[in-house]
Amino acid sequence: MEITKREVLASISIIAVMLLIGFLISGEISNSIMDDNEKYNKAVKIKDEDLFRYGMDTNIGNAFVYGKLESVDTVTYPEIGGKYIYIKKIEERRERHERKVKKKDSKGKEYTKTEVYYSWDTENTESLHAKEIKFCGTTFDYEKIKLPFSKYIKTIPGDKVYSWESGERVKVRFVYYGVKTKYKGTIFAELKDGTIPDKTHFYKNSSLNDTVEMFETNAAVVMVIFWIAWLILTGGIVYGFYYLDNEWLE
Repeated sequence: MEITKREVLASISIIAVMLLIGFLISGEISNSIMDDNEKYNKAVKIKDEDLFRYGMDTNIGNAFVYGKLESVDTVTYPEIGGKYIYIKKIEERRERHERKVKKKDSKGKEYTKTEVYYSWDTENTESLHAKEIKFCGTTFDYEKIKLPFSKYIKTIPGDKVYSWESGERVKVRFVYYGVKTKYKGTIFAELKDGTIPDKTHFYKNSSLNDTVEMFETNAAVVMVIFWIAWLILTGGIVYGFYYLDNEWLE
């Protein structure tokens, strides 16, 4: 690929236009980040259970609230015991599969061979969850707050079963994941109409100050990601321009 002087001059113009557009877009992003940071800084910081209840009842608005998240009722499967806010049971089967692989013989000639392999495939998934949860002293429906990610509990082997997929008896196991009954952490939510929004995110083991700082940092990261992506796009456009037949420039 030969690059001419006229193509270099034209590419400089392309870069200049892309940078101009980038600055316009980044200006809008910057304004949005400033608005978000102002919202975070003005949000009420709450640790007290009575103040949290009062804030919801009086439509206090945006707030960072630190408190204990716990289950009102609990769930479990009898075969594993314990108590959880949420628990998931996955049935997996050791299924037989075939795939075509390309190989070479001693003379370097390529041929195709059928290879057999086994993997644990999900056959069925079921779950249970509490009906109600409590955060910072107030009881909510389960769906109000997004819980921390479930973690592995244990694996229980099952009896072999017949597989219609492979036509043979295969191993079975049951894998369990769950969410514990008590955590401490922070939420960011609009307190109004006596409640909080559905699916409010819960930041486990995060203090009020740490959560505010995380929100502000995440907003700034958006700008960095934008400029990295924009510069990569600009480079791709310039490279594509060089790759094209640009005889019209001569």
